[in-house]
Amino acid sequence: MTMTANAMQSSSVNRRPITWSSPLTYALALAVAAVSITPVVYVVIGGFRTTPQIVADPAGLPSPWVWDNYARVLTQSNFWQQTFNSGVIALGTTLGVVLLGVSAAFVLARYTFRGREVLYTFFTLGLLFPAGAAILPLYLMLRDLNLINSYYAVILPQVAFQLPLTVVILRPFLSAIPRELEDAAAIDGTGRIGFLWRIVLPLSRPALVTVGILAFVASWNAFLLPLLVLGDASLHTLPLGVQNFSSQYTSDTAGILAFTSLAMLPALLFFTFAEKQIVGGLQGAVKG
Repeated sequence: MTMTANAMQSSSVNRRPITWSSPLTYALALAVAAVSITPVVYVVIGGFRTTPQIVADPAGLPSPWVWDNYARVLTQSNFWQQTFNSGVIALGTTLGVVLLGVSAAFVLARYTFRGREVLYTFFTLGLLFPAGAAILPLYLMLRDLNLINSYYAVILPQVAFQLPLTVVILRPFLSAIPRELEDAAAIDGTGRIGFLWRIVLPLSRPALVTVGILAFVASWNAFLLPLLVLGDASLHTLPLGVQNFSSQYTSDTAGILAFTSLAMLPALLFFTFAEKQIVGGLQGAVKG
């Protein structure tokens, strides 16, 4: 019996858990990356082709490479006006999301009061609320407030819809800061606002960068809300500019691809350069 038990124990020790092999893992990762990157690469390269080339061989490479499409888009005044509008709205949205989000998350993380968890649950339920379902009442409210055809008509709703995700990401970071630091700051005469400004914000930098980038990219790519509340063409953002360009130059497929490439380039570069910050921020939120 003893020998049988020892044999069973040794076999259980030697048995290795079933895991995914590295080649299969890398293959799946490459497949997912290919599915995500291929459309972007196709759009960018398509801008260097002519429309007859695309019609003749949709999946081919430029032969020869044509720069006129991008040059034509960059010389249009509408493109730069739309870029400016997108930048103002995206930066305004990001600033509002970070300021209001860190304020709300700080209260929910560091203060103890009745109904705190109910309020936090209210924020988390906001993640389940589709923005499209509120478009009509939102438009009527903005109209009654005389905010239609203004930057505020886009910035304020986008801040509101981004706050739930922001609070969910920031609260674990702020909760994980040791109470000893707050006590030491209080002994030194630092109030709660000073503690937030001098200690909490520097320690929460990865999370702040994460929510800021997510808010910026979401605002830059927003289409439905600007379409409904920005009737003035001088206030149109780049997504609306892509639609206008596509409607105006329906047969110019290469030009449309060039315009689309330039429209998505700032958000794509912004997201790519800050990828490590985003991963670090989300990992910290999960650990918290």
